[in-house]
Amino acid sequence: MTDTKLSRHEVYRSAERLRGRVVETPLLPSADFSDRMGRTVLVKAENMQHGGSFKYRGALNALMSLSLDRRSRGVIAASSGNHGLALALAGEQLRVPVTVVLPEDAPLAKRRAIEQLGATVIPYDRREGGRDAVVQVEAHRHGLAVIPSAEHRAVITGAGTLALEMLRAAPNLRAILVPLGGGALAAGTALVGTGVEVIGVEPAVADDTHRSIREGRIVRIPAPLTIADGLDHTAPPDLTFKINRRLLTDVITVPEPAIADAMTYLWRHWGLKAEPSGAVALAGVVQAVERLPRGPVGVVLSGGNVDWHNYQSLLASSMGRTDPYDQPAVPVPH
Repeated sequence: MTDTKLSRHEVYRSAERLRGRVVETPLLPSADFSDRMGRTVLVKAENMQHGGSFKYRGALNALMSLSLDRRSRGVIAASSGNHGLALALAGEQLRVPVTVVLPEDAPLAKRRAIEQLGATVIPYDRREGGRDAVVQVEAHRHGLAVIPSAEHRAVITGAGTLALEMLRAAPNLRAILVPLGGGALAAGTALVGTGVEVIGVEPAVADDTHRSIREGRIVRIPAPLTIADGLDHTAPPDLTFKINRRLLTDVITVPEPAIADAMTYLWRHWGLKAEPSGAVALAGVVQAVERLPRGPVGVVLSGGNVDWHNYQSLLASSMGRTDPYDQPAVPVPH
């Protein structure tokens, strides 16, 4: 698939399609955290979105883009959790049958939520791979439309609608930092980020896009093991890679402890619960604040779907390791 002139105008059209159907989530300040970072930091709380993550925007936009006939036959997607949950929720609302190919070790809360919405879950072992083959076999067998979590125009432009909201609420933003997994959120944000730096943030152990952009080609890495399970991709999809390679200002990588610390910052400074994948962008601010432009920066908290036990454990590990209020910012080299 090629970058066939996706533009900000398609994001605007997606925003019109989604008007009244998605939550315009708040862009929240923290005076204390901003003082510590030496600039205004505003958090886009997409954990308050339907389904608990930004994924609902792209999933709903994709389903609404299908013909009624295609909707009636159903859709299928591979997901580490949030895309499947968002698709299940959108499918329930539009009466579209949904099948989700989900890792066996996906957070139990996500699997239960998907099944409670009436979607069919097909588990697979992520260590053995082959999830895309499962999707293709099931799609062919049952005539299902495939809705990828990133490699889909409507998913990308639906995700980009949150950037429109951010820039409308804070037009003076100098940079927007977003978690980077499959790359749809980064690509959608970059499409509308004219005049603002858009920076992707990846776990250091799952740096497939960082490596790919650096080498100018798609690089595949071994299956990563990261607490940010929604960002554990082995290679960026072709479409999002083309957009992100062209439009992203930078990609920052962050170590695992910094992700847990960012979850603690979000709780202590904003009162927001973030899953590890959702907190990665704030970890990027702390890790690389000296690389950011002067002036206000926006951070996307992309989701809050995390098992309570896991959440408590990660916060406890962070609080026991360091005082989150006093942790210094450490630049990450290119």
